[in-house]
Amino acid sequence: MEYKSRTKDDILKEWNVDLEKGLSSEEVTKQREKYGSNEFEEEQKASLLSKIAAQFKEVMNLILLFAGFLSLYISYSDPGHGYSEPIVIFIIIFINIALTIYQEGKAENALEALKSISAPETRVLRDGREQTIPSTDLVMGDIVLLQAGEGIGADIRLLEANNLQTEESSLTGESVPVDKDPNAEADEDAQVGDVSHTVFSGTSVTNGNAKGVVIAVGMESEMGQIAGLLSGDDKEKTPLQNRIDDLAKRLAVLAMISGVIIFVVNLLTSDLSFLDNLMLAVSLAVAAVPETLPVIVTLTLAYGVQNMAEKRAIIRNIPAVETLGSASVIASDKTGTLTQNQMSIQRLWVPNFEPTDADHDFDHHEEWMLKMMALSSNVKPSVDEEGNLKVEGNPTEAAIIRLVEEKGWSKEDLDQKYKRVYEFPFDSETKRMTTIHEHNNGNYIVISKGASERIFESSDIPSGTTVEEYERIHDEFADDALRVLSVASKIITELPDEEDMVREDLEKGMVYAGMVGMIDPPREESKQAVADAKKAGIRTIMITGDHAATATAIARDIGIADEQTKTITGTELQKLTDQELNDTIEDYAVYARVSPEDKIRIVKAWQDKGEVVAMTGDGVNDAPSLNSADVGTAMGIAGTEVAKNASDMVLTDDNFATIVQAVEEGRRVYGNIRKTIYFLLSANVAEVLLMLIVTILGGGIPLVPIHILFINVIADGIPGFGLSREPADADIMDQEPIERNESVFARGGYRIIGVGAATMLIISLIAFYVGRYVQLGNIEPSLEVAQTMTFLTLAWSSTLNIFVVRSRQSIFKVGFLSNKTIFWTTLFSLLLTGVIGAVPFLADIFMLAPLSPMHWAIAVGLSLMIFVTVEGDKLIIGRTANK
Repeated sequence: MEYKSRTKDDILKEWNVDLEKGLSSEEVTKQREKYGSNEFEEEQKASLLSKIAAQFKEVMNLILLFAGFLSLYISYSDPGHGYSEPIVIFIIIFINIALTIYQEGKAENALEALKSISAPETRVLRDGREQTIPSTDLVMGDIVLLQAGEGIGADIRLLEANNLQTEESSLTGESVPVDKDPNAEADEDAQVGDVSHTVFSGTSVTNGNAKGVVIAVGMESEMGQIAGLLSGDDKEKTPLQNRIDDLAKRLAVLAMISGVIIFVVNLLTSDLSFLDNLMLAVSLAVAAVPETLPVIVTLTLAYGVQNMAEKRAIIRNIPAVETLGSASVIASDKTGTLTQNQMSIQRLWVPNFEPTDADHDFDHHEEWMLKMMALSSNVKPSVDEEGNLKVEGNPTEAAIIRLVEEKGWSKEDLDQKYKRVYEFPFDSETKRMTTIHEHNNGNYIVISKGASERIFESSDIPSGTTVEEYERIHDEFADDALRVLSVASKIITELPDEEDMVREDLEKGMVYAGMVGMIDPPREESKQAVADAKKAGIRTIMITGDHAATATAIARDIGIADEQTKTITGTELQKLTDQELNDTIEDYAVYARVSPEDKIRIVKAWQDKGEVVAMTGDGVNDAPSLNSADVGTAMGIAGTEVAKNASDMVLTDDNFATIVQAVEEGRRVYGNIRKTIYFLLSANVAEVLLMLIVTILGGGIPLVPIHILFINVIADGIPGFGLSREPADADIMDQEPIERNESVFARGGYRIIGVGAATMLIISLIAFYVGRYVQLGNIEPSLEVAQTMTFLTLAWSSTLNIFVVRSRQSIFKVGFLSNKTIFWTTLFSLLLTGVIGAVPFLADIFMLAPLSPMHWAIAVGLSLMIFVTVEGDKLIIGRTANK
């Protein structure tokens, strides 16, 4: 229902509810039947079987599955063929599925966490008496009673309130308590943070008490609408998943075309049996598929997860590691991420003096003004186990006490010296708190602290000070987005009896003492982190529930905003169509006072521009946009469980700089995945072309399936795991982000694969020719000798290729031992390949023939040619780039 612009009388009339008696039992039943219960709707959870079935929609798994069943059929039809090939393929399929199944269900977890936020019990008036009921039993029209410390179980329009303040950080992201006023007015399009006459489900009462009427329950409440956004938004595939899918489709086409060509050629020209011909076609399919790629990619991502954890970034969704590396826009929350989440006094002013910074040495006027503010504050400082000062409570008062303690004065000593004898708590009408303390010579001092303009208007101005001077100073503070607080005092000689204590009388005739300006200051490292992101081609924007002036001031200080960028509020944003927003999205650096729906629109608009968006947040209101972003990032300290469950990554230090460090790790991960693809495909392309060329020319089958499987899984697969630990290139954060639709082969990928594949193809053809037609020593040339020579040459050269794909720099400059994992796994693969060819019983298993020493020498020499060609190509590229 529309409630923001309507009066409380209109709403009471609509529900026809008795303010003193509340709803009757019959009316409760009717309301629940008409408007539903106060619970969130849940989507049906996917079963484990359906999650497994979904994995077979992935093209790479379909190719492997097809090859596996075909290979199994051939092995069954020809017992001499053996079952090693289908067993290996099915094991790889199982590993791929097992490593990805756990990534499901983030939205389900977020909805579960949302339930825990609602207040478990609520006090209501029903049937003329006060009752305490489960919050899930609330219905529209219920009269609810609220007091400090209680949670709020539904959206409630206030009817009466006494100094009511609520904590709405879960909805707005801002932790400063919000004053509530049942008589306040609001526009229908106002954001939640600007609606003072209503309190919302999932928030809590921090001060005062109130009575109100329930105007929204369940999915219709503000919290329920967020739950709806969470359940209705499916996460899109990550850029890496799209790239792997694209690669798999290309490989499927390559495998199909190659298999058909071989099958048709042999059918027309050879006397191979149908089964042998089919086996050859399957061999080509196996050759086209890099079986270990999914496993190596997952292990590379997992190693990235480990590294990020050491940098205080916990990854909840493994593909997010790589997606971070492609991030081109970081949409950051303000409070606690870019700022310290701790209000701090920046400047202060006392009449007849110029403003001074808080780190300045105070004179006695400034000192006394600050001490009066501390005396009229209720928060108490403490010391933690490490001996650090800890001030909890109202953020404004905490900032005052923190500065007092930092200056060497003690709040405890002040309270003892100027003992408080009476207190008028903060009043939402007068916007002030007033306390009375014992003073010198039996006198008393009355101190009033609160909203600057209210304190100044009701106080006497010290001589020498003008209204114009006050307004100038106040405006200077406000222009810098400082939250301004003033204090006034007066001395009384006699303390009235408690029954004669009249607040209005005591607050008259006070003398204005000065003001402080405070703000939640930026983290020291935020400015450098934003600059580092900009250098890396990443744009940082601010999306916050705070006011536009405060957000813009912080954004300019950090470097997010400048004279060319604009700030837009949620109210202004709602007036833009989706197309208008898409057209102008790049003009804005700050999005202030926005709703959960606004945040999703902002994220989607940037994504429609082709940007990869990393989004940070901590509140329930951030959860839908965290779920929609390419990488949702929740705060580990200040973040709600809802935000964490909707995110891909959690920052354990709530620090923006950690995101930038995580981006660097993500770029390293993606770079290593690309290197893995280039490394594996170089051998796969060479295998397919080799099989096609030799078979079409009538030379026979150059490699049998077990040879291909050994090369793909052992010779290449084992060293390939070492690429996951390859260090980042020195200039990785000087490069532009990877575009969302950029091919995995972009930026020289085709050339790297082409040079490596061409080299391996040529030396394999030479090896096959030598073994097939050239007699060396006492070994007669034969197809079996040719296959053995081809196997050794291709296996060794493809293994050695890992050294040269590691970096665009020469391996002789990078060093063979700079990645010890690659060095030792490569050495193991080279030796294992040699052992299989040299040990007779192993050679029989792998269908290899004996060779002469000259055959071995030629195979070794041909294999080393991979260094000559690839290193030579790097030299040519380097010289071309330097011209």
